[in-house]
Amino acid sequence: MRYTDRFIHVDTDYRPVQNRRGLAVVFLVVFVDLAGFGIVIPILPYFARSFGASELVIGLLAATYSLMQFGFAPLLGALSDRYGRRLVMVMSLAGAVLAWTIFGFATGLATLFVARGLAGAMGGNIAAAQASVADLTTPEERPKALGYLGAAFGFGFIFGPVIGAALAFEETVAVVDGIAPAFVPVSPFSLPAFGAATASLLALLLAATLLPATKGETERETQLDALRNALAAPGLRGLLGAFFLVSFAFSGVQIMFIPYVADIYGYTESQAALLFAYIGVLAVVVQGGLIGPLTSRYGDAPLTVFGAGCLAVSLVGIPAAPAIGRLLPDATGVVGFLTPQLLGLLVVLAALSLGNGVLSVTLTALVSKGAGSRQGSAFGLTQGAGSLARTIGPVVMGGLYTAVAYWAPFVLGFLLLLPVVVYAVGLPSVAPERPADPGHVR
Repeated sequence: MRYTDRFIHVDTDYRPVQNRRGLAVVFLVVFVDLAGFGIVIPILPYFARSFGASELVIGLLAATYSLMQFGFAPLLGALSDRYGRRLVMVMSLAGAVLAWTIFGFATGLATLFVARGLAGAMGGNIAAAQASVADLTTPEERPKALGYLGAAFGFGFIFGPVIGAALAFEETVAVVDGIAPAFVPVSPFSLPAFGAATASLLALLLAATLLPATKGETERETQLDALRNALAAPGLRGLLGAFFLVSFAFSGVQIMFIPYVADIYGYTESQAALLFAYIGVLAVVVQGGLIGPLTSRYGDAPLTVFGAGCLAVSLVGIPAAPAIGRLLPDATGVVGFLTPQLLGLLVVLAALSLGNGVLSVTLTALVSKGAGSRQGSAFGLTQGAGSLARTIGPVVMGGLYTAVAYWAPFVLGFLLLLPVVVYAVGLPSVAPERPADPGHVR
């Protein structure tokens, strides 16, 4: 590896000790940032409903974030290639601090839309983090490292919703209300938002002081040229399509899942947050423990087929969860609150976590392998494709939830993933490479 005054340039002379330290910092920054993001997600639909929003408006609110992310993610990805990952991540995290603060002070839907739009515009730090991982790993190590990055996501979503649930408790609100200045709004919705702003500020400080300043080769092409080149490459074109469909289905279902558990199960924002924490725990198990050995044994293409199929079945299983629970053994004698309806939902969510955890890592690894030195732009484009899908998906799913029935978004998510399964079946099945020192990879 060769060093300059400002940046670490990845070269063939691989230095595992320094790179492991750099990866640890990347994972820590992503964990703290995603914990802040996870704090807010479960309360977002409840907050919007407190202002009289329908499921369609909730979908539009979610789409605002993704629309802005779609416009800015490719640009931020290219900037991270040119000027470095650290600069982009620090800038994005600063925007997140401001956005979540505005969110906490919101007094109407208009302010929520402004805050979500700003958060989306500054949401390119994930593409920069993925590119940093690619900079600091060899191709053989990359799937496992990306799995660890996914585990950092999962840990964020474990602790984030739990923190959000704690901040939304009536007791917490009462305590803070007694000590907070008069100008600070205190509610089950504002406190999680301020908690998210604090987490983003901590992640900003970590990124500014500890994150290695890596970058790929400088690229001169415009965003339009980058998109045109990506679409001209058959491999990337298909992967962008897969990212679009997966993001369309999953984002819409994710947003409508909270109204679903509120309407069908009668859950509060704190209970919904605990379900997200459960999903996060399983994501850590899959992406932090299982994905490395699985990719080493089976390769990315077969696992992509499995992940897409498992995710598709789990999506259509969500509205059927109460019926599935009635087919399972009664567990209330062992755990009193584990009703058949809840048990069925937990089983379906376990399959969802397995499918999504595997699929997200394998698709990302396939993009990385085809991107060469243009890791930042490639990840920026895939994130942009995902953001475009997340702009459309919640709106469509919210409209279906409102106009058709609560089960309609989940059935559509299942149908959208079928082409991804077909595409994954057609991927070339390349036997995973075995390194000379297997213990180094494990």
